[in-house]
Amino acid sequence: MLSVIGIIVVFLVSVVLMMRKKMPAIIAMPLMAILFALIAGVPVMSSDPETVTIFGNVLKGGSTKMAEAMAGVMFGAWFSKIVTRLGISKAIVQKAAELGGDNTLVSAIVFYIAASIIFIPNMSLGSVMLVGNIIIPIMITMGISTVNAGIITILACVSGASLNVSGWPQIVQTLGVTEAQIREYLWIGIVPLYIVCLAAIVFFIKRDNGKRRAAWAMPSEETSSRTQKVPALAYLAPVIPLIMVFALKIDIIPAIMISAVITLLLARPKNPIHILSSAMVEGIQEVAGALGLFIGIGMLLVAVQTPQVSSVLTPLIEAIIPSTVVGYILFFTISVPFVLYRGPMNIAGLGLGVFALLVASGMNPLGAFLGYRVLNFVQIMCDPTNSFTVWIADFTKNDTIVYLKKILPWAIAVVVISLTIGMPIVL
Repeated sequence: MLSVIGIIVVFLVSVVLMMRKKMPAIIAMPLMAILFALIAGVPVMSSDPETVTIFGNVLKGGSTKMAEAMAGVMFGAWFSKIVTRLGISKAIVQKAAELGGDNTLVSAIVFYIAASIIFIPNMSLGSVMLVGNIIIPIMITMGISTVNAGIITILACVSGASLNVSGWPQIVQTLGVTEAQIREYLWIGIVPLYIVCLAAIVFFIKRDNGKRRAAWAMPSEETSSRTQKVPALAYLAPVIPLIMVFALKIDIIPAIMISAVITLLLARPKNPIHILSSAMVEGIQEVAGALGLFIGIGMLLVAVQTPQVSSVLTPLIEAIIPSTVVGYILFFTISVPFVLYRGPMNIAGLGLGVFALLVASGMNPLGAFLGYRVLNFVQIMCDPTNSFTVWIADFTKNDTIVYLKKILPWAIAVVVISLTIGMPIVL
């Protein structure tokens, strides 16, 4: 009983510290792993190689537990940097501006689609800044309010991220589903997400007053003239990994590597080797924080799977795991508030560890997968602590809370619709 209380206290204190930004998840994860193991009675070390220990299993084994997921993130960031360095992202945005014309609603949807495509390989602060610096001023000068221009950009972020394949290895390793199952059921969350995002854009644009706001710093002609010329076929680069994974059934990392080569062949740059090498370095730098987080997650996963910790936590978690379709729908819908402000269900923080605990304690892996997906959508759409949301709010001179209030009802709609459609199918 004391062990249960001790682990719960450690968990709650860690959640509070992360939500108050007193302790980052990259530190909280390995610390929880060590404390969970100590409280449950896992020995620190042992001369017997067969004995499960903190040093040998939790720290050493846990640090490499998520190696496949870490590789997927690294290669995904590498491919994203290749696309950016070749000028493909900017070219897509400029083409979208041409296609949008003078119709505000059409332009908003075109920019949403174009930005979503750009965010497929890697939706990061850098890529959001690159795209946002171009499309947000254009949308504002067309008569779209600053708030709605930011909303469209955020919706593009989640739409693009929903198709990113580099995160699949972490889902496989954490939830125990296969890549084949991900391919089969991925549509369940994506279709409602896209429909709701498009409905939201139509709703917000129709409510705009249509006044033109020309007093905005637009990209200079000098800057635009230096834009790289991109062959038309190279515009397909962001979706090439999807074709490799879905149509050709190629594994994630080989698919990304082949996609990088094809992209270079389509774009025909003068210095392809330099682009490949520099993009790898820049990509790793961009996801260094995520890689550190995966090390901590791996340690926590190993810790909760040790016999000692598992025997303490399993009875407790089993009591809250739903057993019916309605139960699963209610469980994940009620979890929505706990995604915000780096809460315990936030996938970018402690959430991945919580899902690992749920699956290890008996939750249906496919049910957990669908819940993971929809709560991840909520996190990207609504969490005011997202770095890209903070940047968009600052760039448009709005408060992050404004975006939370306007987008949250639509995010909840995605959750409810996806779970209602999906849970009877996957369970």
